[in-house]
Amino acid sequence: MEKEQPGSQKSALLIDLHYLPCIDYISGLMQFDQVLLEAREHYQKQSYRNRCYVQTANKIDVLTVPVQQGTTHQPIRDLRIANDQPWQIHHWRCLQAAYGKAPFFDYYVPDFEPVYRKSWTFLFDLTNELLTICLKLMRLKVNLSLTEWYDKTPPVGLFDARSRINPRNAPETYVFHQPVSYQQNFGQKFVPNLSIVDLLFCQGPAASDVLLAGLRE
Repeated sequence: MEKEQPGSQKSALLIDLHYLPCIDYISGLMQFDQVLLEAREHYQKQSYRNRCYVQTANKIDVLTVPVQQGTTHQPIRDLRIANDQPWQIHHWRCLQAAYGKAPFFDYYVPDFEPVYRKSWTFLFDLTNELLTICLKLMRLKVNLSLTEWYDKTPPVGLFDARSRINPRNAPETYVFHQPVSYQQNFGQKFVPNLSIVDLLFCQGPAASDVLLAGLRE
């Protein structure tokens, strides 16, 4: 059976909500007239739902929002963050260390810093707020809405990207984005598909041009 591909014949996208989404994810949002965020699924471990990847001086670092134990089969809207761990301090310090000297960090920091000072109970609320911020800074107008029920098999015309964008994907299996190199903060070798904050802090207003250049046909 031929693998379904995104294309102009699909007017709506169904996708799960990620933490500080990767470039492939944001590229997908750009390509559809309407985007439905899956709000009725059950939480899945080892996914982008509660993690992102950023480039630090010595390595690619994984930032993970800890969630309470025993939540594998819990509805995503009910999933609580494990706030007994100082994850906000760790994440913010890592972002400062990774991007504090990036060209546009100081420009965008007023939007992100309050998120890491606010108390969050549910993962979905946190990730939804960060997605809203990222889209605003990218100057992307996306028609977003939340699903009201769970469809295992979505109707015809709705491109189902749920769980297709995941940390195991190699560049040749990215769903929406063909990697386009840009000047990053560290290293001589370009690292594709990091969190969208890598692109924002390093490229600023030119970030949308990078996304447009990398759209898959």
